[in-house]
Amino acid sequence: MISWGGPPRRPKKAADGTAGKAGRGVGRFRAARASRTASGKDLATAATAATAATAGTAGTADRAGAVLSPPEPGGAPPKRATPVRSGPGRTVRALVALLALAGMVAFAVVLARLTLGESPASVPLTHDNLTPGRSIRAYLHQPGFVETVKQLGGNVALGVPFGLLLPLLSRRARGAVRVALLTAATMLIVELVQGALITGRAFDIDDALLNTAGALLGYFLLGRRLGRAVHPRTRGRWWRRSEARSV
Repeated sequence: MISWGGPPRRPKKAADGTAGKAGRGVGRFRAARASRTASGKDLATAATAATAATAGTAGTADRAGAVLSPPEPGGAPPKRATPVRSGPGRTVRALVALLALAGMVAFAVVLARLTLGESPASVPLTHDNLTPGRSIRAYLHQPGFVETVKQLGGNVALGVPFGLLLPLLSRRARGAVRVALLTAATMLIVELVQGALITGRAFDIDDALLNTAGALLGYFLLGRRLGRAVHPRTRGRWWRRSEARSV
């Protein structure tokens, strides 16, 4: 006799238990993926917090080498801190500057004796020269080779001490352009005094040009290295500073 009532029957499980294992595997996979996602978020949050703390306490450095202070609250750009000077101390720099100054004084005395001495016998032969290159061509076309080397080489050698001593005097006097300008200005004053006040001397623009060339020669041979050793650079190159400002 069939009974239509009674409790419902449960579905039978698979004989090999495949359905149960599959359900447990899906659950474990979802749990592992959720754990990895939470771990990644925690690591990213920790890294961001550590970076912010480091930037807030230690600051950063730009391409020019200057240390930047921590960022200001409210998103303001960081302030540029004063760069640290490297190289010799103040005492050593002061002693070197004094020695360079003494050398410049001694050189000035020698220069005055060579260029500001009167020469009455040369009055008929002296003429002012305001055209660059005129005297140089005249020396090159004259037959006496020794006299040419003496005149041209002597004027070049007369400017070499400027290129050696000026970079040692001060950090502001360092640089090829500054050495050339200071040398040219000094020698132009000497030439003006010669042409206006000294008997037997004349103003020659080529002498000032040769003296300036000698100063640049001395600067690139040795003065540049001496200046960098005594007065090291405290600011980056101008193109690096412009790049740092643009970032």
